[in-house]
Amino acid sequence: MNRNDHNPEVRDDATLDVAIGVLELCSVARGVEVADAVLKEARVELLFATPVQPGKYVMLFTGSVVDVRASAARGAALAGSDLVDQLVIPQLHEQVVPMLKRKGGRINGTLDAVGVVETTTVAATISSADVALKTATVDLIDMRIANGLGGKSFFTLTGEVSDVRSSVAAGARAAGERGLLAREVVIPRPHPELVRHL
Repeated sequence: MNRNDHNPEVRDDATLDVAIGVLELCSVARGVEVADAVLKEARVELLFATPVQPGKYVMLFTGSVVDVRASAARGAALAGSDLVDQLVIPQLHEQVVPMLKRKGGRINGTLDAVGVVETTTVAATISSADVALKTATVDLIDMRIANGLGGKSFFTLTGEVSDVRSSVAAGARAAGERGLLAREVVIPRPHPELVRHL
């Protein structure tokens, strides 16, 4: 069976620069047009640009802060009312992009705490994860964006209970301030059987 619920393929041959930008549109056709404009506006490199469920188009690009901001502004202007969400993050936390490349696997053992933040857009999840990771000492163990989730996205992190609580609160607040938070939870001492399914 061919699964289409994986994250978009992040290019292995591209190097993450100092900043990233994400544009998320509700139109695939307009998304392709916007991706072209993003590339023509400034010196940025696409890490992915692809349709995602449910009929949205998402692009992740990298470059200098000035170039990413210029390309994001041009893309957002062209997208107009088709723009669902956007972000520009200078100095993205180092755990985010590798987690976007994750293709499954199992966790065995016990965890002190698990936190999950669920948002209604791809950009909100990436932005919230960045904030959460910069708030306390936690590890990102999963990030899923759009596919197989009806367009929603989420990330899961672990660490000591107090760190997970503060990270989840910060990430949820970042999404909530923009009206894009679906739900957040913190589970102290999750059951080992649950951990195997994260």
